[in-house]
Amino acid sequence: VQLQESGPGLVKPSQTLSLTCTVSGGSITTDGYGWSWIRQPPGKGLEWMGAIGYSGNTYYSQSLKSRTSISRDTSKNQFTLQLSSVTPEDTAVYYCRGGSSRYGLEYWGKGTLVTVSS
Repeated sequence: VQLQESGPGLVKPSQTLSLTCTVSGGSITTDGYGWSWIRQPPGKGLEWMGAIGYSGNTYYSQSLKSRTSISRDTSKNQFTLQLSSVTPEDTAVYYCRGGSSRYGLEYWGKGTLVTVSS
């Protein structure tokens, strides 16, 4: 299974950041699998943002819940992150991750740097 993030590398403050993760080699609707967004600001640790399960249920970090939306397009085997009202503190490398704790499998995208700046 391979994951690839895509989206703009530069977003202006107050705008909405939108990223897409395209999954190949496996289906995002496979039973037992979940698909997450994780970010890492410069010089800081990884932060889990939220996830969408194989059935379409969504889960969000409490700290980002008011600004985050995760959706999917099963016809394209993609899932999408939207983060609204961004500030320079949202500058980070954004990763998509997929996997199954049931089967002990985990897959990561290579990550994409998003800079929030005017």
